[in-house]
Amino acid sequence: MKKRLILCLIPLGLLTACGGGDDAAENAGAMPAESMVEDDAPADPKGIGEIKHVDLNSPLNEDMVTKGSAIYDMKCAACHKLTDMRVVGPGWKGITDRRTPEWIMNMTLNVDVMLEKDPEAQALLKECLVRMPNQNLSQEDSRNVLEFMLKNDGKS
Repeated sequence: MKKRLILCLIPLGLLTACGGGDDAAENAGAMPAESMVEDDAPADPKGIGEIKHVDLNSPLNEDMVTKGSAIYDMKCAACHKLTDMRVVGPGWKGITDRRTPEWIMNMTLNVDVMLEKDPEAQALLKECLVRMPNQNLSQEDSRNVLEFMLKNDGKS
């Protein structure tokens, strides 16, 4: 048992013994691993995905609002309330004031990519602690949900 433990520790000793100089001097120009991650990059307000521009309706299209409401009831209401109350996911009240239409649609269409690469989506995941599932919405479904969100936020 002792021989096995010693054999396991020898490689660790070799790794720590290499160089043998002053750690501060050796690492003076080295970047810490944390700073090599591109976490300082500003978030794209449009999110990550194929939606680059959304033409909003003025006034809102009531047919789209109705369709978006039905999708909300079927796929979203279990985790998102129409108020600012967080259940599993954040409440939707004010979402169209906090996020761009493109970001909202990219989040509903490309949730996995957004959670992997978008800083705002990652912050929501840290806050909510549960990954939003991919609801397999079409672009039309996503646009209808956005129209419903706009109506929920009092836009006309």
